[in-house]
Amino acid sequence: MDGRHPALARLDLLVGRWTVQPKVDGLGSAWTEFAWQDDGLFLRQFTDAEPPPPTAPQAWRDHAPFPTVSLFGLDDATEEFTMLYADARGVHRVYRMTLADGEWRIWRHAPGFNQRFHGTFSADGDTVNARWERSEDGRTWDLDFEITYVRAAQAGM
Repeated sequence: MDGRHPALARLDLLVGRWTVQPKVDGLGSAWTEFAWQDDGLFLRQFTDAEPPPPTAPQAWRDHAPFPTVSLFGLDDATEEFTMLYADARGVHRVYRMTLADGEWRIWRHAPGFNQRFHGTFSADGDTVNARWERSEDGRTWDLDFEITYVRAAQAGM
């Protein structure tokens, strides 16, 4: 990864395997793994989970996206990241992202379905408490769901 843009080093904080727990009654956890590819030019995220249990809300059972894949790249002029997302439902989206000073932000503006994510890293970098919000008009935002990422122990990997 010699010669890569220094802003890409900010994404090193994500590298590894994480347990992902949406704060939704009746919903189990998932896992996600971040890994560098193409000699550190892009970061790939793969997420998967067991099918939602019968206790999960119907909307989650009907729209479970797993597995999902995201690819992160850098715009070196703005030092902002782009996230390409695709999932098992056939959904494809493009997001913008920043990661700096313990704050992880992802957003997308699309007609009728705007989204934004805000995550805060713990002091040790091993936990992220976050929330996804949605908006139809881009002005009035509603909580979609809260979510926690916990880094998997190295010995358990």
